[in-house]
Amino acid sequence: MERYLTGTILKPKGLNGEVKVYPVTDYPERFLSRKSCYIGKTGSEAVLCNVVRASLAKGFAWLFFEGIESREAAEAICGLNLYIEEQELQPMPEGRAYLHELIGLAVVDGSGNDAGVVTDVLQMPASEVYEVTMSGGRVVLLPAIEEFIEEIDTERRLMVVPRFEEFL
Repeated sequence: MERYLTGTILKPKGLNGEVKVYPVTDYPERFLSRKSCYIGKTGSEAVLCNVVRASLAKGFAWLFFEGIESREAAEAICGLNLYIEEQELQPMPEGRAYLHELIGLAVVDGSGNDAGVVTDVLQMPASEVYEVTMSGGRVVLLPAIEEFIEEIDTERRLMVVPRFEEFL
C-alpha cells in the first residue's frame, strides 16, 4: 500500500516527548483530527504510531505520539517523516490534483498525438512546471498554467497540451 508524505519531524519540545512537525500539506489542520500516522525515512519502511495529542502554532504542528514519552525518545525520531495512506488524503477541490496523481499522465498534443509522459512536477517560484519525458528520452519542461495546458484528466490519466511543439 502506498503512503503519502504529510510532514517532517524537526525537533523535540520539552521533556515529555512532544515534537515539532513541518507540515507538507495544504491542510495542516488535519493534524488536529488525525489519530495515527506512519513514521519513517520512507513510506514503505514507516511504522504506524498513534497520535495522543496535537496542536498547531505558527505554521507548525506539535504532536505527542504513544510510546514517545521522553525527550530522548523524541530526539530519536527527529528527521523522520510522517506518512498517511491514500484513503486519508483530503479530497481535492474541482480542478486540483495531488502531485502523485499527475506523475505518469500521458501527454498528448492538440491532435491527440502522443507527446510523452509527466515524470515530475517541479516547484518553481512563479508556478509549478511539469517535466515531460518524450519517447526518445528527451525532457521538456511545461509551465503549469492554463495558457499551455488545455486539460488534465486524472481519471483518464491524460494531459492535453494543444501547442506542444512550441516547447520542442
